[in-house]
Amino acid sequence: MTTITICQPNSKSQASYQQSRQRGFTLLEVLIAIAIFSVISMASFSIFETVLNSDTVSKERTDRINELQRGFLIIERDMLQIARRSVRFNGEAPLAGFLHTDNESYSSSEQAIAFVRHGWTNPGLLLPRSDMQSVAYQLNDTVLERVHFNFVDAVLGEEPKVRPLISQVEKLDFEFYDGKKWQKTLAENTLPIAIAIELDTTDYGIIRRQFLVAGNSLPDSGEPRD
Repeated sequence: MTTITICQPNSKSQASYQQSRQRGFTLLEVLIAIAIFSVISMASFSIFETVLNSDTVSKERTDRINELQRGFLIIERDMLQIARRSVRFNGEAPLAGFLHTDNESYSSSEQAIAFVRHGWTNPGLLLPRSDMQSVAYQLNDTVLERVHFNFVDAVLGEEPKVRPLISQVEKLDFEFYDGKKWQKTLAENTLPIAIAIELDTTDYGIIRRQFLVAGNSLPDSGEPRD
């Protein structure tokens, strides 16, 4: 008959085994884990910040481009409807010429242009005014503004309506094309073939746009044109 003997572990060895199984992380392991977590967190934050900054810059540029496009569309609409009509202010005699680049009736800014345009909508003639509108563009500080009056001939004491169009403008210049060349001045009681507007902006530099004046055609003089 075979006898099997089972050896029972003593209480001391069993307690040591259980203690080894229940042992936690060492301080070095915890520090390494914290360092790895910190590096991952910093990298994630940097990526997130870069994405946010890119989105902000993209939105600012989009808003800026929309501002420029909207402003030039309004200018083009006015330029295409310039009327052969003089401007009158405060009940005084009409000014000579159709375009005025040195008119202080709108502002003290030397960088301005004023004229009368057609096509100011008045549905059903509900308002006591004509479809003509006296308009000016002026540079006020660093903002290109559109200025107009409710009536084509401004009455005494009437304040103009001012609409900011394009910001960050340092300088405003105008040139006129007479069919032969671009020039800074224009003959009295004449309208140019086209008008050029140059804006010196702080972000995009010089922006030049040229607009045709409706109702004027190029003269057929047989001479070469610039």
